[in-house]
Amino acid sequence: MSQDLTPINDPPEIGALPFPFNQQNFCRYEPVHQSIDEARVLVVDNLLRDERDLSSVAREEWGVALAAEMRRERMIAGMAIENILNNVSRLVKRPTTEVAHLSEAAEADKRFKPDAIVLSGTLRDFDYYNSLILEDFGVFIRETKTPVLAICGGHQLVGLSFGARVLTLANMEQHEQRATRPHEYQYRFVRITEPTDPIFKNINCADPETPARILRVWQNHGLQLDRIPDGFKLLATSYLCRNQMMVKRTEGQLIYTVQFHLEKSFEDWNKNRTRWEHPNESRDGRILFENFLTLATS
Repeated sequence: MSQDLTPINDPPEIGALPFPFNQQNFCRYEPVHQSIDEARVLVVDNLLRDERDLSSVAREEWGVALAAEMRRERMIAGMAIENILNNVSRLVKRPTTEVAHLSEAAEADKRFKPDAIVLSGTLRDFDYYNSLILEDFGVFIRETKTPVLAICGGHQLVGLSFGARVLTLANMEQHEQRATRPHEYQYRFVRITEPTDPIFKNINCADPETPARILRVWQNHGLQLDRIPDGFKLLATSYLCRNQMMVKRTEGQLIYTVQFHLEKSFEDWNKNRTRWEHPNESRDGRILFENFLTLATS
């Protein structure tokens, strides 16, 4: 029996795919270079540190579990700060870093004189915090002229300090929905609303000259800002949490805030079998972090 060697015709060409499938979320064969010569970076630990940081609400609700809850708080804080410091060390040739607690941010900024401040995420609801800590931070963040990058809970802290409210993803008050609230978790698509902002430089790996339209970023939160505060501009949004990213460039300030965890970049990158390619989903977070440090030190 003779074999039919007639070539099979290619299928009809399919038109351009719709959002979010029309943009690659990674770039193959993309080694990570330290493009920033030096930077002084103050990393602010926003998690609860000890019992002095607690409100009466936290003390009452935790009760006999208080010590165990505080141990968990410090364990998560260690992981969060390590991730941020790792990003700085991988992106800057000669980094100088210092870690300060939320309650010490103003003093550390004045003494350390950083080029940039990075605010970590948080673990607990803000009514668990001593109100004086939040008030003092609010004064500091409204006045500082040091460029700031605020991550997840840090993003919410900045919004809170500028007059926004922090609600659950179901638009309820924090105390009304402690245990059963919805969460945004794992890698998600986020739509860029201001693609020409310099923070998005090089996100579109297929065509760097064309502004990117989406981000693929790690989410892990159950709270959100109810609005963009006055003086800020929305940079990215999603269906479950509208206020994903914002920037303030007024009154001599440069404050970028992100609801997602862009600092997870190198945690995932280190799991790759080879460093010669960078196909993991956390690439966009790494680019955003690098762009922020570049803007802060230029």
